[in-house]
Amino acid sequence: MLNIGGIHEGFVLDHIEAGRSMEIYHYLNLDKFDGCVAIIKNARSNKMGKKDIIKIECPTDAIDLDALGFIDHNITVNIIENDEIVRKATLSLPKEIKNIARCTNPRCITSIEQELDHIFVLTDEKREIYRCKYCEEKYHRQK
Repeated sequence: MLNIGGIHEGFVLDHIEAGRSMEIYHYLNLDKFDGCVAIIKNARSNKMGKKDIIKIECPTDAIDLDALGFIDHNITVNIIENDEIVRKATLSLPKEIKNIARCTNPRCITSIEQELDHIFVLTDEKREIYRCKYCEEKYHRQK
């Protein structure tokens, strides 16, 4: 039996597609984070078969929920305060993301102007397609 303690304040990211927790860990820059982070990979799930879970002990304003919505809007986000779940956040695809993804077009202005923000705009919600705000390069999600 695996036992990971509760958290006083922070987030529990549940129903992550099995094997994607490390991708989310890096997207959220948790490798640079000073707080406590627990990753559970391939946990049994009645709903999904297998799933990953990430527990993050941090202030509740420390995680960018838009970034999570971009990464996977099907994740369940439990917000913890005083050792209890105070609410569940519903994620959706954000209309615009900033500095979460990088434009790979070598002719894009973001390749030349290094300090320029990488901004992508949701152009097709059904197919989950984002395009660079500057050059309209399609973002290719790695799976």
